[in-house]
Amino acid sequence: MEKQLPPGQFETEKWPILHKGDVPEFNKTTWNFRLFGEVKEEKILSYKEFMELPKTISTVNMHCVTTWSKFDTTFEGIALRELVKLVDLKEEVKYIKINGYYNRERFGYSANLPLEPLLGDDSLFVYRWKDQNHDWQDIDPKHGYPLRFIPPEVFYLWKGTKWVSGIEFMTEDQAGFWEEFGYSMTANPFKEERYR
Repeated sequence: MEKQLPPGQFETEKWPILHKGDVPEFNKTTWNFRLFGEVKEEKILSYKEFMELPKTISTVNMHCVTTWSKFDTTFEGIALRELVKLVDLKEEVKYIKINGYYNRERFGYSANLPLEPLLGDDSLFVYRWKDQNHDWQDIDPKHGYPLRFIPPEVFYLWKGTKWVSGIEFMTEDQAGFWEEFGYSMTANPFKEERYR
């Protein structure tokens, strides 16, 4: 994988922890994941059903809007495309919001993204990781345990929702949590799209 440092970024080997709100508690028996919005029929997955989906391992470069970049982190998780296969999307769907917990609100956080760039191996709902300094380990609660979305490197990492709870499928782009505070809708680090 080519290492290209976006403008205004510095490289780190650490995986810094940044988030707003409380770290939610995880209960395997009550946790579920909702696929909803512009779909012909909503679907809800239990934790067991989610974890039985096909797994993907991918190495990703991460770029945070706070200016750090971390190269070559390998994740194991479920590719977003596997979840898309579970619902019948309406024809006009082009965008999604990936929802997550925020201060005990199950859908309190969201990040908006275009759907098409997320259908490869580098768009994962991850549960474990490794890098050159760490063997395989579960992501910890502050990084989003039990599942956290990691986007492709063409998006700043705030699009990587922690403590995920569902995907809303949309026909038009709508601002997510940080976008409502003035962050970029498109968030491409190579174009330095930090704010609107």
